[in-house]
Order: sequence, then structure tokens, then C-alpha cells
Amino acid sequence: MASPLLNIVLHHPEIPQNTGNIGRTCLAIGAKLWLIRPLGFSIDEKSLRRAGLDYWQHVDWEVVDSFAEVCSRLPEASIWCLTRHAARLVWDAEFARGDILLFGSESRGLPAAILDELPVRNLRLPTHPVVRSLNLASTVSTVAYEAVRQFGGLDLPG
Repeated sequence: MASPLLNIVLHHPEIPQNTGNIGRTCLAIGAKLWLIRPLGFSIDEKSLRRAGLDYWQHVDWEVVDSFAEVCSRLPEASIWCLTRHAARLVWDAEFARGDILLFGSESRGLPAAILDELPVRNLRLPTHPVVRSLNLASTVSTVAYEAVRQFGGLDLPG
């Protein structure tokens, strides 16, 4: 099996519909989806499968117990942490194939311990000040496709 284009990591995801939609985005671009426990839903929950439509069985995904486990399995990958508190914009990052795009839970975001460990790797999407945050699935899709744009697009059959 070929290496994934990107590694999309969800730290303690809570909403199955978001995770299902993110799984669909991962499949669309050839990324691997990593889910870090605890999860706010059951993996076999009907709404997760529904959100992923009939694609879920084709998604390259794995559930792990910690972010440290992801890092140990992908020691060469650059890590990008997405947070609304970052000063640096997504457009200023230089993404590479195989990078880790790390996203926090819908209600809490990423823990300070992770963000403080990698401050130069913290990124945000710009939003109007009245918008507290974007939907997680929308954010993942936007950032993942920006990374793909930087690579020059997907290598897909015409």
C-alpha cells in the first residue's frame, strides 16, 4: 500500500458526523485518518457510517490511544497543529507529503500541552472576529486541500 498523502489526526473527536465527513475527505485525497481516544462516539455508530455514506469501508483509518503513539509511528512526519489561537496563518505554512495535520476536539480544541510543545507549528484559518470557530469538518477539508494545492494537486487518473 502506498504511503498516505497526509495524516489527518483528530484528538478526542466528539461528533460522529464530523468524523464521517472528515473520513470522506481523507478518502478523496488519499490521506490516512487517525482517531485518538477517547472518542465521543462508538466507531460502529450508525451516524458515523451515515456521515461517511458508503465510503467508510474504503477509508484508511486507525484508532490509537495517544498523540505520542501517532508520533512514534510517523517519526519523520512534520506536525502542524490547527488552533484558532495561533498567530500564523495556514497560508504561511509549507506543507509536505506525509505531514501530520492535528486537530482538536470540537468543544475544547487541542490541549495546551501539545500547542506549547510546538508553537512554531501552530496554524489557524483566518475568520471574521464574530465567528468563534469553524466546523471541524470544514476546517479539515480546507487545510487538507491547501496542502494538496501546495503539492501541485492529486495524482489521480484522468
